[in-house]
Amino acid sequence: MFKVRNVQPEDLDQILEIEKESFIEAEAATKDVFIDRINIIPDTFLVAELKGDIAGFINGPVIQQPYITDDLFKRITKNPDKGGIQSILGVVTSKNERNRGIARMLIEKLTALAKENEREAITLTCREELVIFYEKLGFENHGRSDSQHAGVQWCNMYKNLKLKE
Repeated sequence: MFKVRNVQPEDLDQILEIEKESFIEAEAATKDVFIDRINIIPDTFLVAELKGDIAGFINGPVIQQPYITDDLFKRITKNPDKGGIQSILGVVTSKNERNRGIARMLIEKLTALAKENEREAITLTCREELVIFYEKLGFENHGRSDSQHAGVQWCNMYKNLKLKE
C-alpha cells in the first residue's frame, strides 16, 4: 500500500529521475527548482512511497491569483498558513507505477490539505488530452492558459473549494 507523506531532502534523486522519465527537457523542472520547492514549500510537496521508493509526487505553492503564471516554474515563496489558492505545478507518477491510481490519490490528499488550510481553490494547467482526467476529479476547464511554458498550449483547470451556500 502506498504511503503519502511530505517530501524530504533525501527524496531529491528519485524525484529527479521520475521527472526526467515523464517530461521532455523543456517541460521538466531542474534540480535547482526542486531543491527550492523541497526547502520552501515542503508543506505542499507530497510524495507517494512504496517500500522506500517514490512512486509519484505532487507539488505547488499557494498563490493569490486564480491561474498559474510561468514565473512560478522558476521561483516561489513560502506558503501562507491559511487562505489563498493551491496551485499544482506538477503531479507525476513513476513510469513503473502508472495506472494504479497514484495521481488521483495525490490530488485527493492535496485537496484535503487545501481544505484543511482554508484554501479557496486548486488551480493547475494541463495538456488538452488530460482535461477529462481532471474533470473527473472535480476540476472545471477554464479554457486556454496564457502560459508559454515549454512552448506548449496549456488549459487552465480550476477546482473551487468554497462551500456552496
